[in-house]
Amino acid sequence: MQRIRIFISSVQSEFAEERAMLCHYIRTDALLGKFFEPFIFEEVPANEFPTSHVYLKEVEMCDIYLGLYGNLYGYEDEEGISPTEREYDLAAKLHKSRLIFIKSIDEDRRHPKETALIRKVEMDIVRKTFVDIDGLRTSVYASLVRYLEEKEFIRWKPFDASCDNGATLDDLDEDKMRNFIYMARSKRNFPLPVETSPAALLAHLDLIDDNGRIANAALLLFGKKPQKYFITSEVKCVQFYGDAVEKPMPAYQIYRGDVFELVDQATSFVMSRIDNWTGTREEGDNAAVPTHPELPIDAVKEAIVNAVCHRDYTSNASVQVMLFRNRLEIWNPGSLPYGLTVQKLHGPHKSLPANPLLADPMYWNGYIEKVGTGTEDIINKCREYGLKAPEFHQEEDFRVVIWRASGSQNDPKVIQGDPKAIQGDPKPVEELIRLINENPSISRAGLAKQLGVSERQVRKIMNQLRAEERLVRKGGTTGEWIIIR
Repeated sequence: MQRIRIFISSVQSEFAEERAMLCHYIRTDALLGKFFEPFIFEEVPANEFPTSHVYLKEVEMCDIYLGLYGNLYGYEDEEGISPTEREYDLAAKLHKSRLIFIKSIDEDRRHPKETALIRKVEMDIVRKTFVDIDGLRTSVYASLVRYLEEKEFIRWKPFDASCDNGATLDDLDEDKMRNFIYMARSKRNFPLPVETSPAALLAHLDLIDDNGRIANAALLLFGKKPQKYFITSEVKCVQFYGDAVEKPMPAYQIYRGDVFELVDQATSFVMSRIDNWTGTREEGDNAAVPTHPELPIDAVKEAIVNAVCHRDYTSNASVQVMLFRNRLEIWNPGSLPYGLTVQKLHGPHKSLPANPLLADPMYWNGYIEKVGTGTEDIINKCREYGLKAPEFHQEEDFRVVIWRASGSQNDPKVIQGDPKAIQGDPKPVEELIRLINENPSISRAGLAKQLGVSERQVRKIMNQLRAEERLVRKGGTTGEWIIIR
């Protein structure tokens, strides 16, 4: 089969990186590379023909005109028309399929002629906007897959892009969509205003097709009852007393709702069932009492987000979150993308979302990043907490293991004092013993000052040593401490 030719048009200097990325991405993508052959002017060898002749000839030969419009209008010929506009006009005259992607910027910065060109385009066709190179790639992918389906080159869609669910706009929650825009504007400078209509928001996110059919990802993100359509889109959370899967189970919950609710509920399940250490106001920088949960919430949430976002939604299995005495395990049905290994998760790697149309809105709301740093963040957060390095396993399902501190119990407590001392860190205890050996009559206040902790924490360490029969008091208030070896 002869490949479908794509002519990529833009001001070259403004979109050099985007042009090169799209050309490479289209050629190397497992699906797009089978059908499309992109053209960019940078790859044309020098010859005696004028550049205008070359690029207009390519427009005549192409099947799809793909335009990137931004700030600049570009070089103007003797009639004051840029090459980009000449290319668009010829593509329109020849009735070529046209895909237009407009960089979202402050309109005051856009060249007046570029603004006029965009307005002309908007009168002819529906255009997409993008903020960054990742958003552009996602939109181009969705548009090219839609082209293949409309031309019946393929009759299959990725799960998140499929619209064969029978849902309508009435199945979506408008309040959720407004809240999404509000949060996305706050966190990521999302370009659409809060009052944007549901249909316009879905079109911007590539979650609705030209016939008004709703994509699966839209139901998972904004559905009133997502589980009506996808019964296994749920998170099962369970707590065990020991280190193995054994009854009785102190807690078991099945959470349902949209993907944001699933993440928040599952994260809350874990964080409410582990120890949380609180200091005193005198230890904080303000009136708030400092707190320190046993596990880093950012690592816990990141692992759960990844499980919900990147799972295989065609599987009959659900995401599982299991809290053991010594570890937290998060399971999700599915496997790592081709080319990505467990070993690569420990360092910088490409972002290859299994469900890109689901991942993109989760990025806008601040739930994920787009640079492949999620697993590294989990590792780094656990390291900062002094925890054993987390583990990643790919078997029939994908599994993340976050290790708890030694001595943890599945009996959540709110504990006052320094978490390091309570978690079994020997340094404060050893330092206290050294200070007492040097000065047996030292007061609790003196110990607290030299250790850099509160008197209450000193008392807890001393009580611990007394319980272990390693410390006794001789002589009352004017006496001294004796360390028993």
